[in-house]
Formats: sequence, C-alpha cells, structure tokens
Amino acid sequence: MNIQVRAFDHPDAVKLNDRVQLEYAERYGDEGDVTPLDATMFDPPHGLYLIAYDGWDRPVATGGWRSQERNAEGYSGGDAELKRMYVIPEGRGQGLARRILAALETDARAAGRTRMVLETGDRQPEAIALYLSSGYTPCAKFGHYRTYDSSRCYAKPLQSLRSLQEGGAV
Repeated sequence: MNIQVRAFDHPDAVKLNDRVQLEYAERYGDEGDVTPLDATMFDPPHGLYLIAYDGWDRPVATGGWRSQERNAEGYSGGDAELKRMYVIPEGRGQGLARRILAALETDARAAGRTRMVLETGDRQPEAIALYLSSGYTPCAKFGHYRTYDSSRCYAKPLQSLRSLQEGGAV
C-alpha cells in the first residue's frame, strides 16, 4: 500500500467520499453525512488528507484531519478533528485504517494540535472498535451531529514527543 497526501477535492478523494456517503446512507437510511466541509480545511498545516493506493494504483482508503478551535459546536481549542475515515469493502482487514489513523495523529501532533476528536455513529461498530483499540475514549458530544442519539464522540490526547519524554512515558 502506498499512502499519499492529496487534496480533499482530488478526483480520487471525491470518488471515495461518494462511496462512503452511500455506505452512510445505507446504514442510517438518510442522505449521508451532511457536515459542511470545504477542501481548504484539510490544507497543511491546518489539516491533512490522505489516500491509500493499492499495488495497481487504485484508491482504497482515505482519512483526514482538520483544525478546530473552541466554538459553539462543542470543540476545544487545539482540537484536530478526524474526518472521512473510510476503507473500501475489498480493502478491509489489512490494517489500512489503523495506518492512516496513525499517520494523521502524527501529523496533527506535529502541527501542534493537542487532541484528536472524532464523531461516528452507533451503526458503525467496526469504526468504534478501531478507535477504542487505538486509545480513544468517549467524550462530550460536539460537531454537526451532537444532538443526535446515534452520535458517538471520542477523543485522544496528542502529546508531543517532548511532553512524553518529560513525563517519563518514553
């Protein structure tokens, strides 16, 4: 697998976003995720968007983060919000989501973000399992779907390597 930085409006990103929206619509019986997103939200250093390609250069997985600051939707200053994590069905079970998640966390940490946050839904148990096994814990709801009963929000501190060393954790 080859993971590349891409713009959120890159044709491969659009293709994968269309696929994940169809999956959301099937799982939740609605139009998919209508959270307002702009391609520039993922531009470094305030975000990053990644696409994984298989050995035939086909896009098979995606994920990104965008900066958030304290606001009325429940974000905290220094947040990095995880968005559009998705692996096509035929690419699942290969650890792609875990690799993309780790790369996004590393980049957000390097950009000075202090916490990675994400919102998923109760009909995505595999996503919830990934996040829990990656050190995320439930947190106060935030974002576009914060008032929905099906919404599940998680967070993970993003300490810098220096902070970890000073704290004796490394």
